[in-house]
Amino acid sequence: MKKEQANVILDLSFEFALDIIEYCELLEEQRKYVIARQLLKSGTSIGANVREAQSAESRADFIHKCKISAKEAEETAYWLALCERSKNYPTKHELSVKLESIILILSKIISTAKSRGKKS
Repeated sequence: MKKEQANVILDLSFEFALDIIEYCELLEEQRKYVIARQLLKSGTSIGANVREAQSAESRADFIHKCKISAKEAEETAYWLALCERSKNYPTKHELSVKLESIILILSKIISTAKSRGKKS
C-alpha cells in the first residue's frame, strides 16, 4: 500500500485557517465585526485555494490558484497588521509569524512551478 506524502502547505494553511476562525470568534466577542469578517474570509481562503490547486487542470491553472492563495495571504497580513497596531484589538502575533511561513512557502511553490514549466 502506498503511503501518502505529507503536503506541508496544505497542512499549514488548514491549521492557520483553524487559528483564524478562533481569533475571529474572539474579535466578534469584542464586537469587532467588520475586521473579523474580512479576516475570516481572507484567512480561510488561503487554504481553500491551496486545496483547489491540488486538483488543477494544468500547470498554469496550478500556478494561478497558488497566486490567488498568495494574494489572500497578503490581504490577511494586512488585516492582522491592523489588529496588531490598533489600540483596542486583541493581538495574536503568532498568527503573523505562521502567515509569514505560509507566504514564503507559497512563493517558493510558485517560483518552482514556473521554472519547471520553462524546462519542459
